[in-house]
Amino acid sequence: MYVHPLNRWEDEPEIVEFIQNNPFATLVSNISKRPWATHIPLLLAKDKNGDSILSGHIAKANPQWKELQDEVLVIFQGPHAYISSSWYNHENVPTWNYLAVHLYCSIKLIEGEELMDHLKSLVDRFEEGRPYRVAVETMSEKFLESQINGLVGIELKIKEVHASSKLSQNRDAVNYKNIVKQLEASLYDTEQEIAKEMKKRME
Repeated sequence: MYVHPLNRWEDEPEIVEFIQNNPFATLVSNISKRPWATHIPLLLAKDKNGDSILSGHIAKANPQWKELQDEVLVIFQGPHAYISSSWYNHENVPTWNYLAVHLYCSIKLIEGEELMDHLKSLVDRFEEGRPYRVAVETMSEKFLESQINGLVGIELKIKEVHASSKLSQNRDAVNYKNIVKQLEASLYDTEQEIAKEMKKRME
């Protein structure tokens, strides 16, 4: 991912929070010399050595797992918004604001107890706060086994981080504030989210 120097995002706690808040990721690798992408939720954690890892799973019917190389790309994308040049006090072109994180990771397959622990964590994470919570522990052994047989667990160790926070950093204070004002008035949740992110950087 190309990251303009003005948009380079290097605040680790913010990036960690971003990944945790936007866990539905895109796993990219090559299959038969062609790019292949799978969309899956990934959980961020630390392994026993203190290294940052992501855990997830893909369907065994998905051929991607059979050709996973030493390195894969994982993409996390957050809110984004169209920025109209009519909001500026000068002539310019429209653009797009967004938050995105690309991670280059080494990968290994997980199974058995490790895969089961991942599934428990995944379900617990997304069932939290729901009125009729589902838990892996309450599923019948026969049913659970039939489901796990169709999955391939993956653990991704993060090797390299490329993060872009493109939020009109190239605009002066007057135009920056007007962009925020216009986005706050939008009917679209994602545009309002970008306004919130831009306001954080005004503080």
